[in-house]
Amino acid sequence: MIVVTGAAGFIGSALLAELSRLGYGELVAVDDFSSVEKRRNWEHLPLKQQVERSEFVFWLAKNGRDVQFVFHLGARTKTNEFDEAVLESLNWGFSQSVWNLCVEHSIPLVYASSAATYGDGSQGFGDEPERLPALQPMNPYGRSKQKFDLWVQDQVKAEQCPPYWAGFKFFNVFGPGEYHKGRMASVVFHGFNQVLSQGYISLFKSYKEGCADGQQERDFVSIFDVLKVLVQAMENRRNSGIYNLGTGQARSFYDLSIAVFQAMGRDADIRFVDMPEDIRGNYQYFTQADTQRLVKAGYIQAFSTLEDDVARYVQQYLMANKTLECG
Repeated sequence: MIVVTGAAGFIGSALLAELSRLGYGELVAVDDFSSVEKRRNWEHLPLKQQVERSEFVFWLAKNGRDVQFVFHLGARTKTNEFDEAVLESLNWGFSQSVWNLCVEHSIPLVYASSAATYGDGSQGFGDEPERLPALQPMNPYGRSKQKFDLWVQDQVKAEQCPPYWAGFKFFNVFGPGEYHKGRMASVVFHGFNQVLSQGYISLFKSYKEGCADGQQERDFVSIFDVLKVLVQAMENRRNSGIYNLGTGQARSFYDLSIAVFQAMGRDADIRFVDMPEDIRGNYQYFTQADTQRLVKAGYIQAFSTLEDDVARYVQQYLMANKTLECG
C-alpha cells in the first residue's frame, strides 16, 4: 500500500491521481474528509481505503507491515494561521508520530516542509543541513515547519530514520485542485476568476523600498513538476535529506498575471490594491529555490516555463472546470 496524508487537499489529491494514472494500486488516502467542498478532489479516485486523520496513527501502527511508502503531505498550511495549538498538533506532534512509526516499521517516507521556513530570505535559500538552524521564519506556520525539520535533523544524528526519507520545501505551488484554498490559492487561480468577473487582475501594492508594485517575486512551481519530483523520490529512494522543491527561477507577480491574460486570450489590465494589514509585517518579497542539492541527489529533469505551465493550467483545467484525472 502507498499512503498519502492530506489526501483531500491540493497536492495530496493531485499525487493520488498521478499515482493512479501511473498504474500504482492499493492507494490509501488519509485526511479529514468532512469538507464537502473538497470532495471533487478525491471522490473519483480508485482508493483501496480512506482513513480519517484522527485515526491514522492507530491505523499505521496496526497496518505498517503492509505499507510500502508514506507521503506525509497533510498539515495546517495557512500562512496566516496564528493558533499555535493547531500548528503544534498538526504540523509537529502528528508529524513526529508518523515519522516514528515509519522508523518502527521500516517504511520509506516523504514529508512536506515549506519555503516559509526561509523567512525574509536574509539567510539565503540554500538547503544545506548546516544552514538549517540559522533560518528565521516570519510566521507561526513557517516556524512549525522549521521546528519539525530541526527535529528530523536530530533524528538523523541519532540514526533514528526510515530506510529512506526526504523532506521537500515546497515553494509557490499552483495548479488544478486548489479551488478550495480560498485566500491561500494561487494568483493564477484568483487572477483567472477576477478576469472572468471583473475584467482585470488585482495585485498587492509593494510596501518595500526599491520594489515596485507587482514586482514582488516568487519561485512559482507547477503541480505538474512537483508530482514528477515526488514520484521520482518514491521510485529511486536514494540520497535522503531535506530539499528545496522549486524551479530555481523567481518571477514577479506581474509576469504571472500577464501569463494568465495571454492564456485567456485577453488584453492585460492589472491594478494594484492595498495589502491586508495582517500580512504586511510578515510578507515575503522574494523567494527562489536553490536547487543544486536536488540536482546532485539525482533529479535532472528540466522544470517547465512559467508561461507554459500557466497556459496548461488555465486552458486545460480552469476553463474546462476540471481537476487532475487519474486515468
